[in-house]
Amino acid sequence: MSPDQLEHTTPDAAAIKDLIGCPHCDALYVVRLPEHGGRAVCTHCHTVLIAPRKKAGKKMIALTLTVMILVIAAMFFPFIDINASGFGNSTSILDAASSFRSGYMVFLSVLVAAAILFVPLLRTILTLYVLVPVVRDRPPLPHARRAFRWSQELKPWAMAEIFAIGCAVALVKVQDLAHVGLGPAFWMFAALVVLVLINDNFLCTWSVWKSLELEED
Repeated sequence: MSPDQLEHTTPDAAAIKDLIGCPHCDALYVVRLPEHGGRAVCTHCHTVLIAPRKKAGKKMIALTLTVMILVIAAMFFPFIDINASGFGNSTSILDAASSFRSGYMVFLSVLVAAAILFVPLLRTILTLYVLVPVVRDRPPLPHARRAFRWSQELKPWAMAEIFAIGCAVALVKVQDLAHVGLGPAFWMFAALVVLVLINDNFLCTWSVWKSLELEED
């Protein structure tokens, strides 16, 4: 759907249930569902508001399960091996996240581990909790709307892609000083970042909220 197919309005001009608000600029529009494959876009900031896709729910569940498996596996498998002057060391993502273990630095370790591991894992659990009943045409589980809201609010705090970029920069600098080997967790994490981006692109938040509202009614 092109941007001009959404009708800009005010709260007094339409029923609340027929409105959709842009999460970035707060512009209000009258909902008009596009065809599958089409998109409803905010005319002010060009944020995608509605983007329904055929069988998107099943694809998202499959991607979310894959992300969950990769997150758990990447915690424990070797991430990188570094060898220099006859000395070598192998580390996992969990070891890297918990490398600060004294004083106030423990708090930093907890934040790093949460941002690159536990928050993405929690988001996958919340997403599955919400989507599985909806896709199977079952009533939503208790507190499904709250769970979906939490999964969306946690999105800025899931920084797996930031960690991946930081690792790429660090590896380029370290490569001149030592021999660096990429472990299984590195490739798992690389795949995880790509799948998270694809999953977020598949997700039409409006469609999920609408499904939860219809079930609740």
